[in-house]
Amino acid sequence: MKAALRLKPITLILVIYVSCSILRALEYMFLRTDQTIIGEAFVHKLVGILILATAVRYLSLCWRDIGFTKKAPIKKVAQGLLLGAISFAIAYGAEILLLAVNGNVPSLRIYVTGYSVSGNRGSETGLLFFVMCVAGNIINVMMEEGVFRGLFIGLSERRYSFANAVLISSTLFGLWHIAAPVRSLLDGEMNATQAAVMSLMLVLFTGVAGVKFCLLTRLSGSLWMPMGDHFFNNTIINTLHVVTASGTDTLQIVRISVAQTLSFILVLLIYWKTGARYKQTFRGLKSSYYTLIF
Repeated sequence: MKAALRLKPITLILVIYVSCSILRALEYMFLRTDQTIIGEAFVHKLVGILILATAVRYLSLCWRDIGFTKKAPIKKVAQGLLLGAISFAIAYGAEILLLAVNGNVPSLRIYVTGYSVSGNRGSETGLLFFVMCVAGNIINVMMEEGVFRGLFIGLSERRYSFANAVLISSTLFGLWHIAAPVRSLLDGEMNATQAAVMSLMLVLFTGVAGVKFCLLTRLSGSLWMPMGDHFFNNTIINTLHVVTASGTDTLQIVRISVAQTLSFILVLLIYWKTGARYKQTFRGLKSSYYTLIF
């Protein structure tokens, strides 16, 4: 038996999380690929997928054991995309109505930007940029869902309840997103108070989104549905913009908040009504997995 496999689940989770976070910090501070023509910090996520693959192999697991199942992946991705589309359609409608009521005539524009806490960057309309945007977001959801919802939930549930597994996964997912405001603070784009407020907001918003993705994982028994919703959320923010005479995406935070609140409530209601809380998140885990971990 390998010594590393005797680690408690939470210890192994933290080792993987810290490793991925160090890579994330290095890319945000030095490579800064999200501030280039690429518009996405994707290098650490590609390496994160390699770390995930290494962990899966090292723990004698199969990809299906952490949610990459072969059962109806296209259908489940489509359901996740539909959830995102419904939520954001309502959110965009609310944003446009609010702007119009306040005398700002809004219009929708389609172009690619890179998301930034201090305002989206760029306005590219070439096909190549849309392809890069889609590819970058696919890499993003594969890594984040695979690690935070697949591996972390799978590991946590071997020792803890699903509720505690969700708490662990979603807390780490929230903290994962403070890299951007920390960089803005170090670069002088924000003062300490602004960075602290933005970090807190990101931890709360993305933490709640993480809970929703965990519930979708339990509901569907796989990662495909949360991947579809996660992909739609990120891509629509990068490509569909609300423009007025006073600026672009001035109420983006309102739009995102409305969309995430609506989708969270809907998922929570479905989760409760269908009795998904009584299900096992991932089916078919190898019996050797229990032996290796414990």
